[in-house]
Amino acid sequence: MRIFSMTLRSIAAAFAALLLVSCGSTGHLGSADQLRVAPQTAEEVAATAPDYLIGPLDQLEVFVWRAPELSTKVTVRPDGRISTPLVEDMVAAGKTPSQLSDDLEKALLQYVKAPEVTVIVSDFTSTFDQQVRVLGEAQKPIALPYQSGMTVLDVMVAVGGLTEFAAGNKAVLIRGKGEGRKSYRLKLDDLLRKGNIAANVPVLPGDVILIPESVF
Repeated sequence: MRIFSMTLRSIAAAFAALLLVSCGSTGHLGSADQLRVAPQTAEEVAATAPDYLIGPLDQLEVFVWRAPELSTKVTVRPDGRISTPLVEDMVAAGKTPSQLSDDLEKALLQYVKAPEVTVIVSDFTSTFDQQVRVLGEAQKPIALPYQSGMTVLDVMVAVGGLTEFAAGNKAVLIRGKGEGRKSYRLKLDDLLRKGNIAANVPVLPGDVILIPESVF
């Protein structure tokens, strides 16, 4: 079982290494300082944080104020639509929770006087564009649903940290697609093993973190 686990990890590490070589061949690695965002107020934080877009299979909680019989829990269907009491078919995928709340309020106007609806995403099963992926020498290389305000430290805690073989200070964050893709060096050893919080930087939906294996 351990051999099988190590084989899977080796495959993941090799894939990450290939991507790192590809990144290095396409341009200069940026500094993590270029990723840093330090808003000074709560308003600025809200303005800089991307909104989560609902996706197929996300689980939603819909609350209708003063109408508990209309409140419900629902899973977004593969076609991106949902059904709630009195609203049989509505597109949810691709909308923010606030946008979906507004649309449900409009649909309920013919049944409820001045409806107030709140939508909460209780379980994320998002598209790749709404995920942060970790490849290579993490304890649990996985894709995580992006959450507002998420940082590299949050991501590394979620994946269980680095393996003993990781070259954390050679990790790379890849952001963007096509010609707009950029790569940035991360200092994960400094952050996780030395406690240097200055090495912690924000992540965005679609980011990929590649952690290579140390070469002894």
